[in-house]
Amino acid sequence: MIQAIDGILARIGRSTMAMFESIGRLVIFASLTVSHIVRPPFYYHAFLQQLINIGFYSLPVVGLTALFTGGALALQIYSGGARFSAEAIVPSIVAIGITRELGPVLGGLMVAGRVSTSIAAELGTMRVTEQIDALTTLSTNPMKYLVTPRVLAATIMLPVLVFIGDTIGIMGGYLVGTNRLDFNSATYLKNTWDILEFGDVSSGLIKAAVFGFIIALIGCYSGYHSGRGAQGVGAATKTAVVTASVLIFAANYILTDLLF
Repeated sequence: MIQAIDGILARIGRSTMAMFESIGRLVIFASLTVSHIVRPPFYYHAFLQQLINIGFYSLPVVGLTALFTGGALALQIYSGGARFSAEAIVPSIVAIGITRELGPVLGGLMVAGRVSTSIAAELGTMRVTEQIDALTTLSTNPMKYLVTPRVLAATIMLPVLVFIGDTIGIMGGYLVGTNRLDFNSATYLKNTWDILEFGDVSSGLIKAAVFGFIIALIGCYSGYHSGRGAQGVGAATKTAVVTASVLIFAANYILTDLLF
């Protein structure tokens, strides 16, 4: 019995130490990334390419997600508000819900599913095929050439995607409200415009910037430290999307507490 308990405690201890070791490596990796962002040289071509890959190519999935989310949110709020004869709150709640929470969180999750896995797979393949080592041999810092452009591009582009997604999501609620719920078009738009404040939109964009940093950082970290072989790349990809998604939810709670 004592030996069994000792074995369980030893496994718990090893798991705990491994977790803190991973957190420490991630913090060091993030610190190096930030330091490289503010120091030359800058690889502008790689940065512009990542702006397109992360921003432009993610627009369809973010836009469609926001459109259907806005429409479903309008239906749910109308159904719940009808119990209290408060159907008129639909435009207000849709606008606030999209800009403060659903826009940045769902946009971040969609981009994490597309971008974080892509970055982890790309860098993991480069690690397996020793391309990262080749960059070092050619006197090119892999962190500056591979990590910095991706992290900076994601941090800049995700707020842009979320702002577009907020607009599309509110439009989705508008379309459902006017076509399915018999709202007056002018009244719906007026209520939406009157309820929204600058803080509602800016808070969502601040969250989006943090989420973008997390998404790219986790993707780069997972790929950069990928194991050998196809199995290692697959594990890095899985770890990237799961870790990024969990950190998005955790960061969302912390930022919501700080901002509101």
